[in-house]
Amino acid sequence: MCGKSSKFYKGEQKSMKTQMSEYEIFEFLKSALTEFFEIEEEKITMQSNLYEDLEIDSIDAIDLMDHIKKKIGYRLEPEDFKEVKTLGDIVVIVHKKMGEITQS
Repeated sequence: MCGKSSKFYKGEQKSMKTQMSEYEIFEFLKSALTEFFEIEEEKITMQSNLYEDLEIDSIDAIDLMDHIKKKIGYRLEPEDFKEVKTLGDIVVIVHKKMGEITQS
């Protein structure tokens, strides 16, 4: 997987400071995983383990965090991902952070 995420840096995305539903966040992440990491769409579910099922390595995880930052306008910290195991865990974290942003 390493190195496949270099497409992230070819185009700048505008950040989204409005609240998205968990479904919309999942669809955004699924799109990023299929487009940038070339993961088969069928493998991507809320229960997919990032490391075992999707074969995301630590560099890919950093690239994914950066992609999320560009979308939501908030940098997710490494401690935000301390307990993350599944894609659903990321969806919950991003949804929570977006709620904090839109309320401020």
